[in-house]
Amino acid sequence: MPKLFSDPEAIAEDIIRDVGTNLVVGLPLGLGKANHVINALYARAAADRSINLTFFSALTLEKPKPASLLEKRFIGPVIDRLFGGYPDLTYAGALHAGALPPNIQVIEFFFLAGRWLRVPYAQQHYISANYTHASSYLLSRGLNVVTQLVAKRVVDGAARYSLSCNTDTTLDILRARAEGRASFRLIGQVNSELPFMPGLGDLPGNEFSAVLDSPATDFPLFAPPAEPISDKKYAIGLHAAGLVPDGGTLQIGIGQVGDALAQGLIVRHRDNSQFHAIMKRLAPGTEQLAGLQTGPFEKGLYGVSEMLFEAFLGLIEAGILKREVDGVMLHGAFFLGPKSFYRALREMPPDQIARIQMMPVSFTNELYGDEVAKRRARVDARFVNNVMMATLMGAAVSDGLEDGQVVSGVGGQYNFVAQAFALQGARSILALEATRQAGEGTQSNIRWNYGHETIPRHLRDVFVTEYGVADTRGKSDAETIAAMLQVTDSRFQNELAKIAKDAGKLPKGFEIPADHRENFPDRIAAALKPAREAGLLPSFPFGSDFTEVEQRLIPALQVLQEAQRTPLKLPALLWQGMSRPPDAADRECLARLGLDRPTTLAERAYRALVTAALARSRAS
Repeated sequence: MPKLFSDPEAIAEDIIRDVGTNLVVGLPLGLGKANHVINALYARAAADRSINLTFFSALTLEKPKPASLLEKRFIGPVIDRLFGGYPDLTYAGALHAGALPPNIQVIEFFFLAGRWLRVPYAQQHYISANYTHASSYLLSRGLNVVTQLVAKRVVDGAARYSLSCNTDTTLDILRARAEGRASFRLIGQVNSELPFMPGLGDLPGNEFSAVLDSPATDFPLFAPPAEPISDKKYAIGLHAAGLVPDGGTLQIGIGQVGDALAQGLIVRHRDNSQFHAIMKRLAPGTEQLAGLQTGPFEKGLYGVSEMLFEAFLGLIEAGILKREVDGVMLHGAFFLGPKSFYRALREMPPDQIARIQMMPVSFTNELYGDEVAKRRARVDARFVNNVMMATLMGAAVSDGLEDGQVVSGVGGQYNFVAQAFALQGARSILALEATRQAGEGTQSNIRWNYGHETIPRHLRDVFVTEYGVADTRGKSDAETIAAMLQVTDSRFQNELAKIAKDAGKLPKGFEIPADHRENFPDRIAAALKPAREAGLLPSFPFGSDFTEVEQRLIPALQVLQEAQRTPLKLPALLWQGMSRPPDAADRECLARLGLDRPTTLAERAYRALVTAALARSRAS
C-alpha cells in the first residue's frame, strides 16, 4: 500500500529520500497535474542546488491574465469565481519571469495555445512530438517519478485511485513498468472534484508509492468556461456535420469548432428539415449539397477521441453517440472542460459512466495493438481537427510559425490524419477560419506557401472553412488548388489564383466558379441568421459559466475589440455611445463593469464605448 501524506513538503522529502537528488518527473497533460506535489518539489530544488530537477510536461494550465481596464473588470470576477482556489504552478511563473533556477529544467511537448510565444526558455526546451511518442521520450530521458492528480474511492475497506482525466500517457508508461522496461515511482494527489472514471485507470493502492490526501491540499479543478461560438465557427461546424455518416466513428479536436460541430449534428438529428434549410442557405452550390450526409442518426456514432469535452455529453444526451463497441460508446484519453462537465461525470449513474472509458493514448490515437478489433470498431471514421493555416496545395499549419516559434504542439493531429489514411472509409477533416485579423487588416489563412508545415501535402484530405468543403484526397495539384480556392475568402481569391498560375500549377484560363465568388463574412452571417434567431444555433449550446449579464457583454466587448484594431472606428463608436442613453439592460452591463457611475474621464469614455458596442452587438 502507498505511504499516505497530508503535507506536500513531507511527500517531497520522501520522494527525494527514496529516489535521490536527480529527479526526472513526468507531469500529465493539462488537468491531471498534482500541483501541490509539483510546487513542493520545485521549492525543495530551488532551496538546494544539489538537487537536479527536470519536469516533463504538456499543456501547463494558467489562469487568464487580463491587461486592459475593461478586461480586468470583466474577466477579473470570472477568474475569482472559476479559478479563485486553483493553486498556481510555481515553475510557470518562474518561466515567464525568466527566473528558473539553473538546477531546474522544464521541458514541454504541447503548449497552451500562444502562451509561450517569444519566451526563449520555453521555446528552446520544447520537444516536438506526436502525442503517442511522448511516453517513449519520457522513458528515454530516465523518468523516475510520475505525479498525478487522482480521484479516490474506498471499496471493501481498501482505497482505489482513478487516473480519471489523464489515462493518456500514464497508462502507457505503467505498462512499460509492468513489462520491466521502466522503473519509476507513481505519486498521487487526491482531488475531491475529480470524477472517478472506471476502466483501465481504476488502480489499486499498491500501484502508488505515495499519495497526498488532505483537505488542506484539495482544490477546485481548472475549469475554463465555454467560449461563445461565432458565425464563422458555426459555419465550419455545420459543413463538417454534413460529412459525418450515420453508423460511423467520431473524433473531435480541441476548440470551439468541436462545440459547433456537435450542435450541428444535434440539429441534423433532432430537426432535420431545419438542418436542410440551413445548409441550403450556407452551401454556395448544388454540388456541395449533393455530397452531404443529412439524415438523422438511426444507428448512431461511436466516439474515440484523445480529448473528451462537454460536447460529447451533449451528443450522448441527444441520442447521437450511441453505437457501442464492447459495451462502450465513447473512448477517450484525457479531458478538460467547465465545472458543469466535471459535475456531470461525477453524478453520472454507474451504468452510464461504464459506457465512457478512459484509455491510454496509444489506444485512441493509433491502430497498433489489437489492430483487427480497432479496425472493426472504427468504421467510417471522421477525424476532425483544427489548423491555423493551410496552403493551396493542401499542407496544414497547426502548431507553429515559420520563424520556428511554437504556438501549441503537434499533439495527436498527425496520429489521426495517419489513421484516416490507414482505415477504410475514414477521412481526415481539417478545419480553419478562412481569414484572421492582423493589426488593422485582414489576412487569408489559406496561403500559397508557408515556412512551416505540420501536415505535409501528401497527406491532404478534407479541408473545411466557413465557406465550404474542399475534398483534396487523391487529387492532382491543380485540382487541389481549385478546390482550396473555392473555400477561400473572395477578397484573396484572385491574388492566390494568379500566384498559382504564374507558378505553372493552375491553367492560365482557369476561373473560379461563380457560386464561389461570394465568399464574404456578410453572406455567412445572413445564411445563419434565421437559425440563430430560432434558437437552433445558440452562442453557448452546452451551457455557460458566464452569467446572463456577462453573456450579453461578451459580443459587445468583441465589437469594441474589433474597433480598437482600426482606430478610426473608435471616434464613431464613442460619439454613438455619448449620443444615446443606456436602457435598463445596458445599465446592468455597465454596472457589471463598474461603469454605471463613472468618476474619471477614462471611465466616461469607456461607458460610452461599451454602450455603443452593446447596441451594435444587438443589431448584428
